[in-house]
Amino acid sequence: MKMQDLTGKVAVITGASSGIGQAAARLLAEEGVHVVLVARRLDLLSALAGELGDAATVVQTDVTDGAQVAALFDMVRDRFGGLDLLFNNAGLGISAPFAASTPDQWKTMVDVNLYGVFHCTHAAIPLMRGRPGAMISSVSSVGGRYGVENWSVYSATKYAVVGFHDALRKELGPDGIRVSVIEPGAVWTEFGHNVSAALNERREKLNALGAQDVAQALVYAFAQPANVLVQEILMRPVLQLAP
Repeated sequence: MKMQDLTGKVAVITGASSGIGQAAARLLAEEGVHVVLVARRLDLLSALAGELGDAATVVQTDVTDGAQVAALFDMVRDRFGGLDLLFNNAGLGISAPFAASTPDQWKTMVDVNLYGVFHCTHAAIPLMRGRPGAMISSVSSVGGRYGVENWSVYSATKYAVVGFHDALRKELGPDGIRVSVIEPGAVWTEFGHNVSAALNERREKLNALGAQDVAQALVYAFAQPANVLVQEILMRPVLQLAP
């Protein structure tokens, strides 16, 4: 089976300032994709863009702000004429037993993990119609399939991402737009707040995934022929036998 040539494709990557988003930007740029780097931390985006050169465009954006997201995708339409890949990678987890968590923490996670995905996906869809092989891919989590203690609200948002994508796949399939979700297990990223030393020790013991491992899964799914959908990738370290 011949994979797609990704040269000249256009991708929007949220959460591109670090971790999985940063790794995805590097791999996609190596494949000839022009990457639109999206996050709040302009200094980190600019440093990455300096590394990638003409293959990258920086747009500082808070994905929880609908107006900022609309401006981002207006720019993509005006400059590139359309979009081939949306990678909804921006995410946030706050570790705490639910009984000790607060409504402000719940809202923060829902705003980033759900409304961020909703805002970006809604704005991206019109730019993807008529683009062969166009794909929306979002990062869920093993916690979006198996609830994880002390990550109850985070797990709930990631379950919602999976459900949203399963419905969206059915809505957009007739337009030829592919909808895929990636569910990593233990990964070395900085996404979590209140992450304990015990969690980092567990990552060490599990030989946790690197950001590039997850980025490679994204590129694999995107590079499939336009009629092929890799609907779901659940990936974890070999040693992670339970959620």
